[in-house]
Amino acid sequence: MSARCIVPPYLLQRLAESRPEAAAWLERQLAHDDDVRLQRTLTVPAAASGESWVVHDAGHGSTLPGRVVRRPGQPASGDVAVDEAAEGVAGALALYADVYGRDSYDDAGATVVATVHYERDYDNAFWNGTQLVFGDGDGEVFGRFTAAVDVLGHELTHAVTERTAGLAYEGQSGALNESISDVFGSCLKQRLLGQDAVAGDWLIGAGLFLPGVQGRALRDMAHPGTAYDDPRLGQDPQPAHLDDYVETTDDNGGVHINSGIPNRAFQLAAVAVGGSSAEGAGRIWYAALTGGLSSRTDFAGFAAATVAAAGEHADAVEEAWRTVGVTPQSATSGAGQPPPASPERSERTVRVRRSGGFAGLVADGRVDLDADDTRGPELAQLVDRIDLREVRAGEPRPDMYVYAFDLCGDTATVPEQHLTADLRRVASLVLEG
Repeated sequence: MSARCIVPPYLLQRLAESRPEAAAWLERQLAHDDDVRLQRTLTVPAAASGESWVVHDAGHGSTLPGRVVRRPGQPASGDVAVDEAAEGVAGALALYADVYGRDSYDDAGATVVATVHYERDYDNAFWNGTQLVFGDGDGEVFGRFTAAVDVLGHELTHAVTERTAGLAYEGQSGALNESISDVFGSCLKQRLLGQDAVAGDWLIGAGLFLPGVQGRALRDMAHPGTAYDDPRLGQDPQPAHLDDYVETTDDNGGVHINSGIPNRAFQLAAVAVGGSSAEGAGRIWYAALTGGLSSRTDFAGFAAATVAAAGEHADAVEEAWRTVGVTPQSATSGAGQPPPASPERSERTVRVRRSGGFAGLVADGRVDLDADDTRGPELAQLVDRIDLREVRAGEPRPDMYVYAFDLCGDTATVPEQHLTADLRRVASLVLEG
């Protein structure tokens, strides 16, 4: 089971650091994310209802899916978030059906389950492998996450990618995973607005920021790195060219940052192909996505797949990729996937660094076992009985967390789905106090 999210980790980390009440806010968000992780473990797929979609209301709690509030054929509920979710999901399903001949995210008519009003002040939206979930925002920087229809398209597309290419969520393949969700989220928005590729604004998440925030959106596919520049958020860090690819161990190798490179390639291709983005370059990208890619496909491998699928537009598509520094080549071995790095070694220090996740929050903490810290005795006991060599290895999943542990010099990087109870307790003690 996996989760896919819309707000990148670096943005929420900067937001937490910039607020006067950052410590309390960060602790609250961590608690929310712990609930999300638990639900990913315990939630089972909803029984098929035969309906294309159903919207639920979590009532500001964390129990999923919540109370059913709207089904197809029913009139608007009057709850803005409910109705935006219903219309957005219905539009996304229509996009996939009408343009690409796909029957829901699994191509077998699965019912899309969506939940709104998740938790309080929750700054994100995600697909958890079973359903879509949307928060209402914190009321200071972010408003409700159903307000931008491309966000709904983005999250549903993570489900499509999961059921097709299954792109590994790290490094370049992870950045492609994020970019493909932006691509079809943008295609959905333009389709609903009746725009062609030239008229589209190419903004992802426009309308999420509340008045007073110096930003137009979360990302700008046409001009990566320019979406926002705000004292609380910092400056949009997305690169627009492969020369500026960000090598990092955070966020599964910077999947939300480096997605700017393939995002710009699609925007350039869509304008060059012309007409509707969904029916023009979108058809090419969908053919590449569903054409038998390796889960470790990198930028060059995906570029080659799009050129191969482009027919008469092959030269235009290849030029779009070359403009962002990517040379199409059929190499899907996972080149460009930065290996996870171990945290700094320290003989009597326990350190945990958590990155990735739906909200894109990066948290880093350490405890000196020789200091006068109330957490020390319990951590010492945990360290004595944990053998990191026995921890199960595995691939990170979209928008789920990755933990880098340094237990008094012994190090390991562990995807959250493989955390043991002891490692989860270590993370809780070090990161939450």
